[in-house]
Amino acid sequence: MTRRVLVTGGAGFIGAGLVTRLLEEGHEVAVLDNFFRGKLENLKEVADHPSLTIVEGDVRESEVLQSCHDALGGVDLVHHLAAINGTKWFHEAAMNVIDVNINGTLATLRKAAEWGARFVLASSPEAYGDAQRMPLKDTDDSFFPPAERHQRFSYGASKYLDEVALQHLVGNGLDGRIVRPFNAYGVQMLGDAYGQVVGMMFNAVRNQQPINVHGDGAQTRSFTHLDDIVEGFYLAGELEHGINGESLSGSAFNLGSEEEVSMLDLAHCVNGVVGSQAVDIVLQGGYPGDSRRRLPSCEAAEQCLGWKCTVSLQDGLAGMWATLKAQP
Repeated sequence: MTRRVLVTGGAGFIGAGLVTRLLEEGHEVAVLDNFFRGKLENLKEVADHPSLTIVEGDVRESEVLQSCHDALGGVDLVHHLAAINGTKWFHEAAMNVIDVNINGTLATLRKAAEWGARFVLASSPEAYGDAQRMPLKDTDDSFFPPAERHQRFSYGASKYLDEVALQHLVGNGLDGRIVRPFNAYGVQMLGDAYGQVVGMMFNAVRNQQPINVHGDGAQTRSFTHLDDIVEGFYLAGELEHGINGESLSGSAFNLGSEEEVSMLDLAHCVNGVVGSQAVDIVLQGGYPGDSRRRLPSCEAAEQCLGWKCTVSLQDGLAGMWATLKAQP
């Protein structure tokens, strides 16, 4: 079944991968992006595709969203990925993070409800706040410390409220689904100071500079290859019902590797992959509020979507490096 799909943030790292998959499956796609973090370059392989429309604009503006609808002649499915991400931004621009993440979601949700479109929200494990019990289940409670301590949860709390807003509209008839991607990584991810850790480590190697690991390096994460993340998003939007026959509306799905890796071990893995280009590893600094552990339970995604992480960290990093080192 061909769908008319709006992907907000579709020029971002995950968004561009999802757009490519949707086009490959025969769907018509409109990308909405303001190119603050997204890049047209991420879409270069599909830029001339006859079923792709790219709109530059602000996701918070109803008129811009409506222009995407009109370009497609209607919208059947919204994948909402537009947000300000990157830990450095959480502390430096908390008000902007909150504004874009919450008001962009509210505007897009309202339009999806008006259009009668299915809605897939890109949430985040940050929506759990500083939850301590691991692994994180899809229905576990969220915990946020006092706001006076730090600005980190400008992002996580905004994602939590995004989920609240979606669930409100689900109660009023919206077919809404939530996905929480855990530390996606891949070739197109940002590797500058405002990017994500895997990209930053490979960027350090390419510039033959030390890999900086925050704190003592013992904090852990779940690193998930972009191919697996895109598959999860695609299934969350494509399936009418879960493979177990249950309704998917109102459901939340963790998408992540269940391999728990410390930041220090990640740095050593990167050095192992790059071989003779390995660099020094330096422990330094960090950001307040950094979670000590983050590991998902993906049981709901497996049972309802038939989704499971398939790319090991070793294979994913090796493939990423093979592509990066071939680039100029």
